[in-house]
Amino acid sequence: MASSPLLPLLLFLLSPLSSALYSDLFESWCREFNKSYASEEEKLARFRIFENNLAFVNRHNSARNSSYDLGLNAFADLTHHEFRAARLGLSFGFAEPFGDRTVFRGSVGGVPDSVDWRDSGAVTQVKDQGSCGACWAFSATGAIEGINKIVTGSLVSLSEQELCDCDRTYNNGCSGGLMDYAFKWVIQNHGIDTEDDYPYKTGERSCLKNKLNRRVVSIDGYTDVPANNEDLLLQAVAKQPVSVGICGSERAFQLYSKGIFSGPCSTSLDHAVLIVGYGSENGVDYWIVKNSWGARWGINGYMHMLRNTGSSQGMCGINMLASFPTKTSPNPPPSPGPGPTKCSVLTYCPAGNTCCCTWRFLGLCLSWSCCELESAVCCKDRHYCCPYDYPVCDSSSKQCFKGGKNSTGVDRFKRKSSFVKFEGWKPLLEAFAA
Repeated sequence: MASSPLLPLLLFLLSPLSSALYSDLFESWCREFNKSYASEEEKLARFRIFENNLAFVNRHNSARNSSYDLGLNAFADLTHHEFRAARLGLSFGFAEPFGDRTVFRGSVGGVPDSVDWRDSGAVTQVKDQGSCGACWAFSATGAIEGINKIVTGSLVSLSEQELCDCDRTYNNGCSGGLMDYAFKWVIQNHGIDTEDDYPYKTGERSCLKNKLNRRVVSIDGYTDVPANNEDLLLQAVAKQPVSVGICGSERAFQLYSKGIFSGPCSTSLDHAVLIVGYGSENGVDYWIVKNSWGARWGINGYMHMLRNTGSSQGMCGINMLASFPTKTSPNPPPSPGPGPTKCSVLTYCPAGNTCCCTWRFLGLCLSWSCCELESAVCCKDRHYCCPYDYPVCDSSSKQCFKGGKNSTGVDRFKRKSSFVKFEGWKPLLEAFAA
């Protein structure tokens, strides 16, 4: 009986030389992706996971009939369970009736053989949702960014954090959401803020309500592509980038590197992405999919996913849940600059500052100071403040922490004097504070 061609490979993988090479490869990978671990025990555990993922990658890439390759990307030290728990986030939540929704019926005329909205400047840089199930927000902003560029000629990166923090009627921040609900929230808010003004923090925060009127880009509505209709989805993508739901929880999805992804893949939708075009390679059709796992995943943050599979649901269910925002109206005029922050009838702080009480009597604050941070935490020592995402003030170390002292800290901020509207009151207020 002939020996299996895999036997020499298996014997090598079990040898001490193989383990040493794996260790060297792991160290090189750690340097490439700036990985460090809290203890040697954790590092060893991650090395074992890395070994397992490397074996999975090697098995797949050694198969000659695959249309795509896997690689040791930034997620190679995560188990598949850990990866799925952190990187997905499509959720139907408390489903709202869609009786009055607009449905795409197709466009007039044919479509080009290939489309890539990146070539038209209608796609922002690849972003990274981090360990937060906010893929729905990234897919929604990507679609709005695209139609805004097409209609106005201006490409503006929009705020996923505002959606995570403030769009809470049906969506649920890092716990998941749906793109149609996000589109509806932007319509009801009459616009959405920019990424620069309301940056992403990889987590949920309290809604910064003073940002809600900074409506830089608006949309007029949204349209759903009928489920399981690839022809209509193709026509929609020929018009603009389109938000879609897919199954992103396959292990091969985690470690995808390049090529046309052809599965195997479930159609249980759990992840949201953005289709930014389509094309063909050697007679094989594919979608160009923008993901939100950073530019070091896949093809610089993108995937080519098999199109025209013969299944109405499409590869990974990509034809099942597609929608896009619509826009005909101009964007809102620039909002006026933020005014001073009101502390009391008599006192105020500069715009973007937080008012902190420094002296209180019978429950009434009689003296205020200013923290130069927005939505800051005022320390009880009456002299310092901390960023809202580092809310623990520690006077002994003179730092602010996310949680306990074992977490990473940042320096505290010194408060400054508040301003008095009527100078005649200033001596009296200073006397109270003394």
